[in-house]
Amino acid sequence: MLTIAVHLKGAKALPDLRIVNMGFNLELIKKYDHAGPRYTSYPTANLFSDKFDRSTYVHNARASNEHLVPGQISLYFHIPFCDTLCFYCACNKIVTKNRSRAVEYLDYLKKEIRLQGELFDSDREVVQLHFGGGTPTFLSNEQIADLLEYTSYHFYLKQDSRREFSIEIDPRGVDVARLAGLRELGFNRISLGVQDFDPKVQRAVHRIQSPEETLNLIKAARQMGFVSTNVDLIYGLPLQSESTFRETVERVLESEPERLSIFNYAHLPQMFFPQQRIREADLPRPEEKLAILNSTVSILGKAGYKYIGMDHFAKPDDGLALAQKNGTLNRNFQGYSTYADCDLIALGVSAISKVDLCYSQNHKKLEDYYADLDHDRLPIARGTEMSQDDLTRRAVIEKLICYYTVDLNTVCRSAGVDAKEYFGYEWEVLENLQYDGLVKLDHRNHRVDVTPSGRFLLRTICMTFDHYLRRPGAQGTYSKVI
Repeated sequence: MLTIAVHLKGAKALPDLRIVNMGFNLELIKKYDHAGPRYTSYPTANLFSDKFDRSTYVHNARASNEHLVPGQISLYFHIPFCDTLCFYCACNKIVTKNRSRAVEYLDYLKKEIRLQGELFDSDREVVQLHFGGGTPTFLSNEQIADLLEYTSYHFYLKQDSRREFSIEIDPRGVDVARLAGLRELGFNRISLGVQDFDPKVQRAVHRIQSPEETLNLIKAARQMGFVSTNVDLIYGLPLQSESTFRETVERVLESEPERLSIFNYAHLPQMFFPQQRIREADLPRPEEKLAILNSTVSILGKAGYKYIGMDHFAKPDDGLALAQKNGTLNRNFQGYSTYADCDLIALGVSAISKVDLCYSQNHKKLEDYYADLDHDRLPIARGTEMSQDDLTRRAVIEKLICYYTVDLNTVCRSAGVDAKEYFGYEWEVLENLQYDGLVKLDHRNHRVDVTPSGRFLLRTICMTFDHYLRRPGAQGTYSKVI
């Protein structure tokens, strides 16, 4: 049995996302477990165009200095290097043991920091900063310190305790002493990749990592004053079973991380070459994957975690849960974010920014990224500028993803359109979803509430509002919802 429910209190109250007992409709999952976008953006990244030019980005960046109040900024640094290859990985990465390659990369990253910094007012605070990868801890603490210092010359880094400075770390290469150094540099949040502790699974995906080294880091982080630790787990990996994955989850919970991300492994070897080393015959069957998910949700519920949505769980007093309660939760290419309405400036190869009314992505190949910066150009390869229709649909999708409810009248009123007319087609589709128990509709107020049965099919519900999916041949290549 899955144990998910939503409780609404009044027309404007946010859902209580505590986990309580309820049945799980396997037939419903089978019917609606289609492939679909994860909606870290709308329009989604597969719709970005190489006709998007730098001048459009520059215009939006400068306009953002006037449009947003208080005009806060989130910075993301993509560090693409890894010293070992994990077979399941779909990230943009460069596998090498040559640490000197990072030296050249950091020189170019500084060029991009300078070019980006020139576009934004100096009084705009960076309230969020995140190092992702790849493996950010491929860099030494000294290199990270130098990069942060250089960044502070071009952006105003918030200094008080309310800032969120986070970094993804690989427990296989970070000891307690190095973790203490990262804390001294100002990081107050960490994310650790675990995926699975079972030795057979680890060998099958080429990631050998002992529970002890991981759990000791989480405990040490809490003692050092890190306010939040996230652990990534993946279900659907080769040789996994409900019982073995349950053991991994229970071991992780011994260290009481503030957050967990439980991802569904998407096996797309035609798109991600390393996945070709995974034997499809070793992958758990769909029924076993559902059993793994069911068991995991039950364990986390009993341990007191709240289901934030889209694979994420958090303790009730963690920043994610509080942001959801306070109405400031946001979703972007790093997942859920506790600051709404920040411009996201993403730096590094393949990084994706969201600034004012546009999304943009840097070159995916290192040589192209370097070539533009050699000519003092922003290394933007593609992107899109949002139309009014995009903004309206994006607002609806984000409300559903962050709060499991949306008032279409309110969203459409802001856009100057009538909800009944504008979303007439979508409402008919929602009627079918209501018949199957995924949503509950308030016809008078054009309000959509996701039901308990719809919680894990949220991507399917959001697809109702995705205008681009209705175009011929526009489905793209996506992972399954479950």
